[in-house]
Amino acid sequence: MSFVLKSVAIAALSLTLLSAHAQKGETVKIALIDPQTGLMGPVGQNQLRSWQFFAEKFSATNPAGVKFEMVAFDNKLSPAESLNAFKAALDQGVRYIAQGNGSSVAGALIDAVNKHNERNPGKEVIFLNYAAVDPDFTNSKCSYWHFRFDADTSMKMEAMTTFMKDQPDVKAVYLLNQNYSHGQQVAKFAKENLARKRPDVKVVGEDLHPLAQVRDFAPYIAKIKASGADTVITGNWGSDLALLIKAANEGGYTGKFYTYYTGVTGTPTALGTGGEGRVFQVAYQHYNMGGQMGKWGDEFKAKYKDDMYTGAIPTAFNVLGAAMAKAKSTDPVKVAAAMEGIKVNNFNGEVEVRKLDHQLQQPLFLTVWQKADKKYPYSPENTGMTLAPVKEFPSFVSSTPTSCQMKRPG
Repeated sequence: MSFVLKSVAIAALSLTLLSAHAQKGETVKIALIDPQTGLMGPVGQNQLRSWQFFAEKFSATNPAGVKFEMVAFDNKLSPAESLNAFKAALDQGVRYIAQGNGSSVAGALIDAVNKHNERNPGKEVIFLNYAAVDPDFTNSKCSYWHFRFDADTSMKMEAMTTFMKDQPDVKAVYLLNQNYSHGQQVAKFAKENLARKRPDVKVVGEDLHPLAQVRDFAPYIAKIKASGADTVITGNWGSDLALLIKAANEGGYTGKFYTYYTGVTGTPTALGTGGEGRVFQVAYQHYNMGGQMGKWGDEFKAKYKDDMYTGAIPTAFNVLGAAMAKAKSTDPVKVAAAMEGIKVNNFNGEVEVRKLDHQLQQPLFLTVWQKADKKYPYSPENTGMTLAPVKEFPSFVSSTPTSCQMKRPG
């Protein structure tokens, strides 16, 4: 009798030990659905390399003991192409998707993931959003299956205008943005924040232009100069920011730019040595952070001859690995539950996935374009220039409230 009980106890212990590492050694496939071609292709290619780089890094170190593998799809920045890619990923058995370039694409994918998960219990998918920053995705359109690792448009504007309110030289602002949800939200939150923090500042002009279609921004620069604006606020990214900056340099515009994406592919080269002390960026990282991010940046540059600027990618792996270890599973249903409210030590301090809306709460940094020096030596695109830190905003400063009414499964 005692032998039987002993055998049962050993079997139970074995099962417990097995379940403690149920996910160890598993391969977790993540489908990256982003542009690899077209005007925004260079940004997408950089970020694909970043996902591959960090998949390898975190496969070796994550606490769940899983291996991460990337499966890439070129969506050509098109929502329709993205939905085709999503279906192809599902056919390959992928249960995690990642996307960042274009909130129009993210909106379509959130909807597709919600519908798929509702119709296919047991085959649920998690959406890792690392760069699509429309605030609606963690407010009116929030989804249990969507997790955002970037700071949204409103959070960055909160930090940016907290800095701008103390700059007496900011008196006349021009809003120039891409004509889709993110660009529209930049304009909206800029006006709301300035009215609240600096009611004396005038918005002297506002334009929305087609996303990734304008090749010559000279007419826009002419309008900005004619308006008398001393400052431009823009959420532009990729070619739309690089070409805007190029036109400003060529057109002799000497005002300041407050941006979200100066450090991204193509823009440092377009800036060159122009814009020193006049171009600012708000982001959750910068090139001169040192520490772990500094080491990764140097290694990435040596390996790819390119700059690593998307820190939301290692953050996503950090959170995912911790959640899989906590859940003792790679099943998206269990992992999603474990990700809610999780806190991890990250390259930019302690970060938290807010349970209310799945928006990562994290510190933000304001940097300025200047010559690289001994203190801030990292030079993006080998320009001899850098983005040097001016101010750090702790998580509570950039945090914005949410209207999300999260519908949880079950």
